[in-house]
Amino acid sequence: MAMTTTSPPTRTGGRKASSPSTPRKRTRGRRPTAETADLRATLLDAALACFVRRGIAATSLRDIATEAGVTPALVHYYFGDKAQLQEAVVAERLLPVIGQLRAPLLQAGDGDVAALVAGFVHGIAGVVQQHPWLPTLWVREILCEGGALRDMMINQVGPLLPKMMAGRFAAAQQAGQLNPDLDPRLLMVSLIGLTMFPMASAPIWRQLFGADDIDFNDLRRHTLVLLDRGLELDHAK
Repeated sequence: MAMTTTSPPTRTGGRKASSPSTPRKRTRGRRPTAETADLRATLLDAALACFVRRGIAATSLRDIATEAGVTPALVHYYFGDKAQLQEAVVAERLLPVIGQLRAPLLQAGDGDVAALVAGFVHGIAGVVQQHPWLPTLWVREILCEGGALRDMMINQVGPLLPKMMAGRFAAAQQAGQLNPDLDPRLLMVSLIGLTMFPMASAPIWRQLFGADDIDFNDLRRHTLVLLDRGLELDHAK
């Protein structure tokens, strides 16, 4: 009797369907081909786009399949179910972005608070320029109550970035290099508020103030001036 193999469901829509033999069914120990790796990346990008636009809870595998131009069965073939697909998006799309932001901060010398703060502000602006979906996903899935990524933020991202920076601020404060009246934890909260909030709300304030001329460079320069010199109010009055 001739042996038969099972192939993944083919693409649909306007895209060219895969031949019955490619990509072949995954077998233990087999390396993925360039085509299967490319299709998997396409599905991850489609899932991320749907999560940002619709929200994770409101997105179905069918929505992701439609975004990618494939059948729902093909999404299931590569990722199993929505929970596994969400885990893959976090591991392969979101966490690498956090790592990209964290890496230069580790290079700031101990006690160099100015370099640490500037590195964070410049880093956030640079990351959002490359990944403009980040502020929207942060507001929808982390900041808002019931967000699907809040636990991930607290348990995975928290120790990598916010807690690390708060610890650096605390050490600098103990060494007399930071205002003793500040709370290092709230300083980290303030930095996030001065960076992520303006970027997430940019469509609103650009329309409100007619501020289409303000770009990422203007925003981070403003933030650094505000942090460095503040409002320069005359407290003697």
